[in-house]
Amino acid sequence: QVQLVESGGGLVQAGGSLRLSCAASGRISSYSMGWFRQAPGKDSECVAAISRRGSSTYYADSVKGRFTISRDNAKNTVYLQMNSLKPEDTAVYYCAVSSSFTPSRVYDDYDYWGQGTQVTVSS
Repeated sequence: QVQLVESGGGLVQAGGSLRLSCAASGRISSYSMGWFRQAPGKDSECVAAISRRGSSTYYADSVKGRFTISRDNAKNTVYLQMNSLKPEDTAVYYCAVSSSFTPSRVYDDYDYWGQGTQVTVSS
């Protein structure tokens, strides 16, 4: 079992940046990783995902060109760099691990989840 702890969330003005980190308790090199978000009253959405070695990524259309997912397998950590933030990016952000060979946007493909970190973007 892998335990995940997200950090880096907070309050930022529109146009600002945040970098989220997700530290795993074990080795993540055997897993693809994803970042999801859920805003109040909305369904969970995969915003980005990355393959085991980082060679392949997925981004939701809503964040393409603004968010970048990366990973450091030596540190068992995944990152989400978020630039040009908008008020509609406000949500709880979760990282998750998946046994999928390719980065997946499907919620059910993920096996372990972190507790989430709040991101609030003010206008």
